[in-house]
Amino acid sequence: MGKITGFMELERLEEGYEDPSQRLKHYKEFVIGLSPEQAHQQAARCMDCGIPFCNNGCPVNNIIPDFNDLVYRDQWREALDTLHSTNNFPEFTGRICPAPCEAACTLNFNSEAVGIKSIEHAIIDRGWAEGWVQPQPPHHKTGKRVAVIGSGPAGLAAAQQLARAGHEVTVFEKNDRIGGLLRYGIPDFKMEKHHIDRRVDQMKVEGVLFKTSTLVADLPADTKVTNWASQTVSPEALMAEFDAVLLTGGAEQPRDLPVPGRELAGVHFAMEFLPMQNKVNAGDSFPGQIRADGKHVVVIGGGDTGSDCVGTSNRHGAKSVTQFELMPMPPEHENKAMTWPYWPTKLRTSSSHEEGCEREFAIATKEFVGENGRVTGLKAVQIEMKDGKLQEVPGTERVFQADLVLLAMGFVSPIGSVLEAFGVDRDQRGNAKSPTEGSKAYGTNVAKVFSAGDMRRGQSLVVWAIREGRQAAHAIDQFLMGSSSLPR
Repeated sequence: MGKITGFMELERLEEGYEDPSQRLKHYKEFVIGLSPEQAHQQAARCMDCGIPFCNNGCPVNNIIPDFNDLVYRDQWREALDTLHSTNNFPEFTGRICPAPCEAACTLNFNSEAVGIKSIEHAIIDRGWAEGWVQPQPPHHKTGKRVAVIGSGPAGLAAAQQLARAGHEVTVFEKNDRIGGLLRYGIPDFKMEKHHIDRRVDQMKVEGVLFKTSTLVADLPADTKVTNWASQTVSPEALMAEFDAVLLTGGAEQPRDLPVPGRELAGVHFAMEFLPMQNKVNAGDSFPGQIRADGKHVVVIGGGDTGSDCVGTSNRHGAKSVTQFELMPMPPEHENKAMTWPYWPTKLRTSSSHEEGCEREFAIATKEFVGENGRVTGLKAVQIEMKDGKLQEVPGTERVFQADLVLLAMGFVSPIGSVLEAFGVDRDQRGNAKSPTEGSKAYGTNVAKVFSAGDMRRGQSLVVWAIREGRQAAHAIDQFLMGSSSLPR
């Protein structure tokens, strides 16, 4: 433990932000990370408590008290090694993870949590700046070959672990660039994509092969390939060529809103809207880009994806942005005695909300209205919980003006074509049916086919995807070699 009385003497330090009036002019990251001195002070607040609930609150089980203490003692390189021992990509989680570790922090029970996420952010950014993050090619090759389908955080984490174990790993990605939903689902202002690119460069040196614009599916020869893929590979070919196959595609099947007027132009899924802007930011031309310039935008869905739509719409120059949430407005502060150390339900205001957004809670859309085939508004009604069901509140129906409606209500399952092509059984939610424990951990009903991340657990956090990728790598290594020294 660094400073024994630090948690009593020092206040939590928050990362800084560029002013909204300036950051709305660009798509770059705007978070101002902690300086080494600030990180030192933040780390001094860690209690090194006897039972570090933060470790269990973190899906990858980061060894948080240890790297806090190392930062406090100015042993930054050792802190980076500790962080990397459980997390392949802390620059991803240090930017976009909601930090369940902080909700579980012992200090959070009756005070303010240690800024664990900001310390993680500071460690990895300094590691890259100092040149400490280097490729770790294997000392020997096993001669085994593994195909990873999908290059999101689960696929990348698994590929890196398996390559370091000496296996020959090939990652297949249907899009034109590596990263999956990290690349095309998360706006650049939350995470710039050069963070993915330099990890890909590192992994190439470690021996990972990447094949982009390649869709793994059973399609007739004359079928037009979508999602920017230019070629296909059949599951049969992969099964014949590789000793193991890992399916790590994202949960990309969006939840729809089948109400009257859904067919009107101007009503789009969030994942039609967000990837286009990321591609434009990357230098691609997109003549048919969906834009919010000068429009009244309504975002349906109160989660992170909805917030991303708000921030992107504001950067387009939307005339107004309104966000709908089906559930009632949660309390501003949780009852910590009831919820700690678990993730609490409370009102969360994102940086995108602060840039400009009207938020409507306990509201449901009844109908999209339009003129000449194009949406001009929507009818909505307030709802309340009554007799265990959500019911409309009489007399509360109203019409909202809307030139662009973005559906951001979450994702119900991965796209089924890959699972169907491999003959993988699905669970009740449409995900790959695969256990996480035992001799068949992360395996499926198909011999030598494994699954991890959103493909197995459904829509979830990046940090959960990294955890599952690492654990699946351990399971595959054990399957191929009889035992594994890879950490889980």
